[in-house]
Amino acid sequence: MTSATPQSPVQTALAQPSGRAGSSDQRARPPVSEVLALFCFDWDEIGYQRLADRYRLHHAGFDLFSFPSNLRLAAFDIEHFVSRLTVRYADSRIAGVTSANEQFGALAAAMLAEQLDLPGTSPESVIRCQHKLGMRQLMSRVAPEANVSYFPLDCEYGGPLPDNLTFPLFVKPIKAAFSVLARRVENRAELERLLRFSRLEAWIIRRLVAPFNALAQRRIGFAVDAHHMVCETPIVAPQFNLDGYVFDGQTRMIGVVDAIMYPGTQAFQRFAYPSKLPAAVQARALDVARRFLKAAQFSHGIFNMEFFYDAGTDELKVIEFNPRLASQIADLYLRVDGTDVHAMNLALACGDDPSAVPRQAPRGAAAASFVFRSFAVDAPRAPDEARRRRLMATEPDAIFLDFAKGRRARARDLKWLGSHRYGVLHLHGADEADLRARFERACDTLGWPPGP
Repeated sequence: MTSATPQSPVQTALAQPSGRAGSSDQRARPPVSEVLALFCFDWDEIGYQRLADRYRLHHAGFDLFSFPSNLRLAAFDIEHFVSRLTVRYADSRIAGVTSANEQFGALAAAMLAEQLDLPGTSPESVIRCQHKLGMRQLMSRVAPEANVSYFPLDCEYGGPLPDNLTFPLFVKPIKAAFSVLARRVENRAELERLLRFSRLEAWIIRRLVAPFNALAQRRIGFAVDAHHMVCETPIVAPQFNLDGYVFDGQTRMIGVVDAIMYPGTQAFQRFAYPSKLPAAVQARALDVARRFLKAAQFSHGIFNMEFFYDAGTDELKVIEFNPRLASQIADLYLRVDGTDVHAMNLALACGDDPSAVPRQAPRGAAAASFVFRSFAVDAPRAPDEARRRRLMATEPDAIFLDFAKGRRARARDLKWLGSHRYGVLHLHGADEADLRARFERACDTLGWPPGP
């Protein structure tokens, strides 16, 4: 589970310059389009603030990672949630519905768009992307060269492990988000420790998975339900994110972002743009995405494809497809290219061509989302208000999110993720050297270690 967001997350963002697919009627559209945003927090809140002159957002959903908002998980029923919103907005002037939330939001948005006849892709296509075993099976048919060897673990969470396992393995839940429980395991004892849960942990996991599992079984009927794990051949290679969208039958690329890990771990240290990946390899990744999304019947919306590329073997391997906006890295395109991906996402939600969204003036030639992590239970003290003010005085375009949380939550993250995230900082620079210098000065201001 990702690091918990506090009830009132400290987020500092400087002011920035300001149906079914294709079914929206531009002539009937008011000057300010109304869009329903589901489970919208953190980067999405920041990204949409600058678009208030073009879009009026309605909000629904709750923050899964802050108290007391997350208490709603106990009684959450995704179908009841969608039905209630369908009734509420049936006679409204809502032009679209969107969500960048992986756990419930992307699927709920697709269901609601279906019910209200708004632009969107089908719930089944979202399920095919999010069901990790189903995704692998579909990849085997349409892009086998980009797939990895895999098999379902023949037991539910916490059940006895089968005897015929060969290690090492990379294991991940069939349905999860934020890399929860996704881990390389070297032997049977390590896997048993990973899948040993307290009663509270087991309840949380089942409540997070159950809504998706019920819909997936009813709508598609997978042979293996989502309360299982997938085992894959471990890959050791640099990791990348391809962001793109599907509109009017066309799959188009927004860009590729490099994902750099903390040395010797699978924990993200930073996301960097522009990518160092050769253009020819980026084109290959886009081709794989086109084949998969067509087979998954993902027909309208932004997507994110995570993949490995090994320059030594020239092998490109897909990690997963996310049928939604990758919110954390969207800001990087705005800083370097002037491409407002959040504006593109709202345009798509309303059935409009996102390529028509005006570009802004780039601010730098390099940008990154820096992730502060601890690999122990303890974490550096959160910066006080004076430090935050000094940061914004020296870096007025920074975005800073503080994910302070209690010791018990940090310990749970440490078990489920191998680390816990306590902050994220977005910066840009005139070049990579300038970006690095700005980051080191910002760390000194915050009183946090810059990491490797």
